Amino acid sequence: MKRLFTYALQGAGILAVFILVTNIGIHLVSKPYIYDDARAVPMAEVAVIPGAAILSDGSLSSIFTDRVDMAIKLYEDKKVSKILVSGDNSTVSHNEVDPVRRYLISKGIPEQDIFLDHAGFDTYSTMYRARHIFGVTSMVIATQSFHLPRAIFLAHALGMKAYGANADVGHILLRNYLREVLADEKALLDLALHRVPKFLGDKIPVTGDGRNYP
Repeated sequence: MKRLFTYALQGAGILAVFILVTNIGIHLVSKPYIYDDARAVPMAEVAVIPGAAILSDGSLSSIFTDRVDMAIKLYEDKKVSKILVSGDNSTVSHNEVDPVRRYLISKGIPEQDIFLDHAGFDTYSTMYRARHIFGVTSMVIATQSFHLPRAIFLAHALGMKAYGANADVGHILLRNYLREVLADEKALLDLALHRVPKFLGDKIPVTGDGRNYP
């Protein structure tokens, strides 16, 4: 029993070190590409808005709204010419992308410059589909500081030039950061296994007209 306990303790220690090194490594690699000031962000093809929660009345959660508002700023500042909205639309009753489209249009974003990814079920899927379905080569990711390092890391690993625009506006909870502790390890595993998202579909070039696609 003592030997088993020792092995278990050693295994837990190795796992803790792996998690710590992975998280620190992803943050250090991604940090040079993260900008707190949208005006300083380099120009790119598209602003990517990762999915977030939709409220019961169909409106955007505060975190989601902050992401969308940052993408709008990037578009208005001419840092990007297109906006790609990614989110979970796995059921008829759960749709994270259409409410964002309506919000963008209400803020004056032209419909032809809005593209929707209905199968962005997680960050890896969002980045994979951006590259392989929408043909994105460069992007600015509009999301919060807790999410940016992993998103940028994945985008670069999947062959895209990616920058991050920090969308922090004070709506972040501690659990948002805690969730990222193991999410970084999942990102590494997805890359190592070359995971292909469940849904792919036809090509939707982001260089085209967003009105041509549902």
